[in-house]
Amino acid sequence: KVIFLENYRVSLAEKVIPAADLSQQISTAGTEASGTGNMKFMLNGALTIGTMDGANVEMAEEAGAENLFIFGLRVEDVEALDRKGYNAREYYDHLPELKQAVDQISSGFFSPKEPDCFKDIVNMLMHHDRFKVFADYEAYMQCQAQVDQLYRNPKEWTKKVIRNIACSGKFSSDRTITEYAREIWGVEPSDLQIPPPNIPRD
Repeated sequence: KVIFLENYRVSLAEKVIPAADLSQQISTAGTEASGTGNMKFMLNGALTIGTMDGANVEMAEEAGAENLFIFGLRVEDVEALDRKGYNAREYYDHLPELKQAVDQISSGFFSPKEPDCFKDIVNMLMHHDRFKVFADYEAYMQCQAQVDQLYRNPKEWTKKVIRNIACSGKFSSDRTITEYAREIWGVEPSDLQIPPPNIPRD
């Protein structure tokens, strides 16, 4: 079941992020800007299933890749596939489960009142997909099976959760601001106290 949260904002994130067991960060390697959402999930105890892209790379370095569920193409694999030429049809023809899903979407199985509703999505996936979604599909499904297996073992799942939380200190805003100040802006901390706006300044 997929639930779409309208007007997603901080007040909703404050409820969703602490409640999550698994964070999906599944952009194709080399395509995602380094966001912070995955770090927030990590800090709050969710394990991550994802590609080696964006901040996932740093998270794997800190917690150990064995404490995340990493799958899919690496940047060099994507580059090699670009040189070779990505053909979605190859994956469609050779992965029966994927073919069934695509055919159901295309046929209107999920939208019987509007059978053509999702045909543009299928057309994009089959002919114009620069993110190469099908190339990561099989690895993603295999990784989800690992997630399912581990989730049935609460003790081992919790070990990974604790490891993730314990190794997430690098992503604190204090560390980030201190590093930016020193390495980018070239400024040092100051003890100068700035008075509140309601107190007159000399």
